[in-house]
Amino acid sequence: MGFTPRRAVPWLSPVLLSGTAVRVLLADLFGAYLDKRELQDALPARILRESAGYSGQVNDDDWPDGGELWVDYAADTGDGFNATYSVAYLLAQPELSVDGHELPRGEVLVLGGDQVYPTASGQQYEDRFKGPFRAALPERPSDGTQPRMYAVPGNHDWYDGLTAFLRLFVRGDEGAVGGWRTRQDRSYFAVELPHRWWLLGLDVQAGAYIDDPQLRYFRSVAARMGPGDRVIICPPSPSWVESTDDRKAYDSLDYFVRTIIAPTGADVRVMISGDLHHYARYSRPERELITCGGGGAYLYPTHELPEQIAVPPVRTLVRKATPSRTFALQRTFPTKPQSRGLALGVFWRLPWRNPVFLGLLGLLQTLTMLAFVNAADRVVSGVEQRLVTVPAILMVVLDVMGTCLLAMPRAAGQRRPRHWLLGLLHGAAFVGLATLGTWAWLSLPFVDLKWPLPLLLSIVLYLPLSAVAAGELFALYLVLASKFDVNVNELFAGQGITGYKGFLRMHFGADGSLTIYPIGVRHTARGWRARPAAAPDASWFEPRHAMELHLIDGPIRIQ
Repeated sequence: MGFTPRRAVPWLSPVLLSGTAVRVLLADLFGAYLDKRELQDALPARILRESAGYSGQVNDDDWPDGGELWVDYAADTGDGFNATYSVAYLLAQPELSVDGHELPRGEVLVLGGDQVYPTASGQQYEDRFKGPFRAALPERPSDGTQPRMYAVPGNHDWYDGLTAFLRLFVRGDEGAVGGWRTRQDRSYFAVELPHRWWLLGLDVQAGAYIDDPQLRYFRSVAARMGPGDRVIICPPSPSWVESTDDRKAYDSLDYFVRTIIAPTGADVRVMISGDLHHYARYSRPERELITCGGGGAYLYPTHELPEQIAVPPVRTLVRKATPSRTFALQRTFPTKPQSRGLALGVFWRLPWRNPVFLGLLGLLQTLTMLAFVNAADRVVSGVEQRLVTVPAILMVVLDVMGTCLLAMPRAAGQRRPRHWLLGLLHGAAFVGLATLGTWAWLSLPFVDLKWPLPLLLSIVLYLPLSAVAAGELFALYLVLASKFDVNVNELFAGQGITGYKGFLRMHFGADGSLTIYPIGVRHTARGWRARPAAAPDASWFEPRHAMELHLIDGPIRIQ
């Protein structure tokens, strides 16, 4: 096949966590030095060309004469094969029948970021993104025009400084992913659509800023806009939601709208993003804010989403040039009751999906217990006491420090007393569990056996029990901490839920309207049947059991 189907990323794997932490640290420390956006200013950009007969579009082809166009949007795709290929398979089909609507395949596919997990590399892109999408649509469709593909990079695409992303997507007319043709010259793009609609994909590195070459690029695009034009903006993350915790999160997007789009008189009617792996729509009559990150990555909860958000966030010290407006939550997928029920599944999904992580917790608990036993001076003494067991005070410090670091937000400016309190209580709970284990261990009859039999028996008997107990305690902490909006991501990442996926199918009508069809699939396929005799442009595999599709919202009609 040319690629290796991968299992879903085990997000709580100790090896993966340590490796990813190093890459995140390097990206944070050296991100400015690895930033290739400045270099992209030297690349040719179609939007700046003024050749004879140029229609003003980013691509060189004309849209259909009827003035109608179908565009697909998916984000957060590059995880395990089953979930990623399920979405890619649906995107590749010539037509989908959903709740009585016949929806043809998009002539444009927009990818909203995080095309690969956990970190970017050529092999990861091949196995987790390019391979599954090529298997879904191997060649240019024989029934019509070849669909185009555009992508914006997310934070996981940025971990190698965009090297692999640029090699795959930024190849002009020469690139392709299976039957999709890549069309962009940079890590950001602009597409002029029928009836004065515009689609803009932004590259905002870790939500920090928009570089000057990118601003110049979009100013040249905006020079073609005017009053009555309508704009869809695709940033890499839903900063309108993130700004509820980090008031600076929306600054870059607000600056872009205020300085690039607003002076033209054009209206930003829709903002679409991934990064949060669910569907959520906040709405006002003049604008829709949609999060649609159901392309394949683990499910992210919806039950902690606020019912209303202020965009831009209201500030007391700095007055924003853009007035703040209130957006109301209209629909989520999964629904909030479903999300609460899925959150409680952490008690059985976390142990089942993360056996190595549980083993690590059990080992730490066993070492802490042995340190406490050593402090009681009941088993060994002298050299054996110093070499075999770990000082109790050190294990207590490690437990408390580790749990406090877990509860800390990534940005130092977001630290609140609740983070410290939850971390300290979590650490105290693990120390209490080790104390209880010490009491139980000292009560057993084999404690008086000749050394090293007590140690060996404690490992054989205590390690499995402590792993299970520590895992359930960790799950309980995640459930309680999520009530205070802490470690919400870890609550669902550890479960690795592969269902509740979806994407957007957008129809630009001949009358100039836009209709958005949010398509959801509650259960992705797990079994596949090969199709060696199928047509060259047909999917290599089809699900053994048909996936049930439904509209999770709308249809949303925008004039």
